[in-house]
Amino acid sequence: MSKKKVIIIGAAGRDFHNFNTYFRDNEDFNVLAFTAAQIPDIEGRKYPHELAGSLYPDGIPIYAEKELPRLIKDLEVDNCVFSYSDLPYNRVMNISAIVNAAGANFELLGTKDTMVKSTLPLIAVGAVRTGCGKSQTSRRIIEILMEKGLKVVAIRHPMPYGDLVAQKVQRFATIDDLAKHECTIEEMEEYEPHIVRGNVIYAGVDYEAILRAAENDPDGCDVILWDGGNNDFPFYVPDLTVTVADPHRPGHELSYYPGEVTMRIADVVVINKMDTASPENIQIVRESIAAVNPSAIVIDGASPISVEDPSVIKGKRVLVVEDGPTLTHGEMKLGAGTVAAKKFGAVALVDPRPYTVGKMSETFTIYPNIGTLLPAMGYGKEQLKDLETTINNTECDSVVIGTPIDLNRLINIEKPNTRVFYDLQEIGSPNLDEVLDDFVKKHKL
Repeated sequence: MSKKKVIIIGAAGRDFHNFNTYFRDNEDFNVLAFTAAQIPDIEGRKYPHELAGSLYPDGIPIYAEKELPRLIKDLEVDNCVFSYSDLPYNRVMNISAIVNAAGANFELLGTKDTMVKSTLPLIAVGAVRTGCGKSQTSRRIIEILMEKGLKVVAIRHPMPYGDLVAQKVQRFATIDDLAKHECTIEEMEEYEPHIVRGNVIYAGVDYEAILRAAENDPDGCDVILWDGGNNDFPFYVPDLTVTVADPHRPGHELSYYPGEVTMRIADVVVINKMDTASPENIQIVRESIAAVNPSAIVIDGASPISVEDPSVIKGKRVLVVEDGPTLTHGEMKLGAGTVAAKKFGAVALVDPRPYTVGKMSETFTIYPNIGTLLPAMGYGKEQLKDLETTINNTECDSVVIGTPIDLNRLINIEKPNTRVFYDLQEIGSPNLDEVLDDFVKKHKL
């Protein structure tokens, strides 16, 4: 039988993992290309032969997703495997229609064929949308386990935007490691909060190799924590799955891919941000959980806000800088910076759009519904410089930094500014302490 010809539709993350776990050494398939979306400047490169394996001595080219119909016809493709996250169902099926119309089959790989088994107890944290608060939930779980005397190593969903061979397995234990691995802002937003709390975090491209390295970390490891990306389901077989839901986007938990998967496989669902959401929206999320996963433990949660210097906000016209992916493919209309600006008495939020330059202008063209907030985009040096210029161009009194990292370490912000901090706070019982007590006892840790 001839090999099935395959294109993997992705965004430099889940697509590479699906290839590595299902296709890399599979003689039944010939993966002819990846396509890329969501992330700038990925297309035009190759998935290198050093990672692709012996069946792909020339590597695998990466094209822009818009070329998909042409590629299917020119390469006589049989199957297209959709492999990225946080899309509404109508968009997923729109891509399916494009694939089917061009003559190919449309596929979605599930948990059985893509999850790797750990030799250690593993907790997975995911979410139903980007920006729900899974990172702060991951940090809270790690803090509780560390208080119990356990060594936790975190593994983060991939964000490999640089040299893929060099990024095969990355270990972050100090702030200097962020520079060593030439991290983007998006990567730093995820890695830095773990590092400053004293735990090691791994990431990269080859997630089986990453898992084995984490299990044998030189500082020791008792528990692996999978810190998911977007609304993707875990790359590893979990012993406990925690999914975070967001009542600011009620109903999205059942209408975005693969967020509903994370909802359905959850042992625990955390309803976050209840301190700033309406009772009606919270009830919609509760009803969604009851409909698709009635056996899940439901934990009520809040994200209380604090700032370094409230005087920078009170009575001022402020520019709010928020986490980039939360505003872009996460489609949120507010973040921690917005909540802080309102809470601490800003008189106005200044619209950055008249002041954007370069890559930042492109971001607003691609995502026109961001509104009066500035996403902290920094996938490369050019974009980082354009972010700095845009902030300094904006006619405001001060800047509210709602990202999880210290932007002042990366760019020169010429205006008064203050950082916003937020952590998960459970409300009542059940809570994560109780859940993790049971986990520790079950695994004899």
